[in-house]
Amino acid sequence: MRTITVQRTIPAPIEKVFDVLADHANYKTFPGVKDSRLVEEGKPDRNGVGAVRHIVTPGVWFKERITAYERPRRFDYRIIESSLPLEHEGGSVRLESFGGATQVTWTSTMRLKIPVIGGLLTKLAAGKLEQAFGSMLKETERRLAA
Repeated sequence: MRTITVQRTIPAPIEKVFDVLADHANYKTFPGVKDSRLVEEGKPDRNGVGAVRHIVTPGVWFKERITAYERPRRFDYRIIESSLPLEHEGGSVRLESFGGATQVTWTSTMRLKIPVIGGLLTKLAAGKLEQAFGSMLKETERRLAA
């Protein structure tokens, strides 16, 4: 298993940052995401616990279920289906408010279940995910600064 952790401080109120990152159906507006949609609504919020989101990136698709949702401080998710042989222990997006800024910590623990070369491919995939999470947080900052 490999854990990816990305942190970024975004100069915007925690509620606004959370709303951008928890809007599952609109992930398709982020660079590198070809499509996204909310497949099942959660409770009590449509993006809350139990929500299932389907995300398509170049070469890979996956479905994630929201397992924890505490607006505006965190949401957790788990990949429940993927086009890759993926084992996912879970992911979490946690937010902390510091004055008018918000520190976001995004973590995900996964591995590719492929005999012999799985370790190498997991390392490569983790690097791509780290870049993707960083890109999404940078884009969130750009949007909220506009």
